[in-house]
Amino acid sequence: MKQQLKARWQRNLVTLGPIIFLGLTLLASGTGKALTFGEVPGELEFIDVLLGPFYTPTTVYLIVHCLPWAEIALGALLLLGVFPRVASALCLPLTIAFMASNSYALSRGIEQFSTCGHCFGKWEELLGAMSPLQALCFDIVLFSLALIILLFHPSRILHSRPWFIKSRKEESK
Repeated sequence: MKQQLKARWQRNLVTLGPIIFLGLTLLASGTGKALTFGEVPGELEFIDVLLGPFYTPTTVYLIVHCLPWAEIALGALLLLGVFPRVASALCLPLTIAFMASNSYALSRGIEQFSTCGHCFGKWEELLGAMSPLQALCFDIVLFSLALIILLFHPSRILHSRPWFIKSRKEESK
C-alpha cells in the first residue's frame, strides 16, 4: 500500500509542472485572442495564406471565435484538475495544428511572416511577439508536455475529481 502511494505521489509530482505550464499557456493565449477577436494586424491574412482554398467564412469564424474559448476551457480544465488526461489528449491535435501553421509560415519564408502575430493575441503587446521558429519550438514543448500528462498522470482517463476536493480516503485519515 505504501509503495502504491509513493508511486502515485511521484507521478503527481512528474505531471504537476507540465499541467501548470500547459494550463497557464493555454489560458494566456486564449484570453489574449479572445480580447482581440481578429484585431491583431496580419492575423486574418495569415489565416488566408495558411488555409488557401479552405478559407471560408465558417473556418474563419471557428478560428477567430471558437479557438480562443477552446484554449481557455482546456487551460481551466488542466489547472483545476478536472479530466486532466482528456484535456491533455485534446491539446495534442491543437498543438499539432499550431505546429503545422508555424511550419507552413517557415516554409513560406520569414520575410512574409516575421512574427507570430496571432499566438498570444493582446498579450503580445506586453510580452513581445515570437518568430515562427520560436513559436514552432514552443509548440513542440507544449506537445511534449501534453504527452507527459496523458501518459503519466496517475488518475484514470475519465477521472474528474479536482485537486482541491478531498477524497473520502483522505478525509478518514
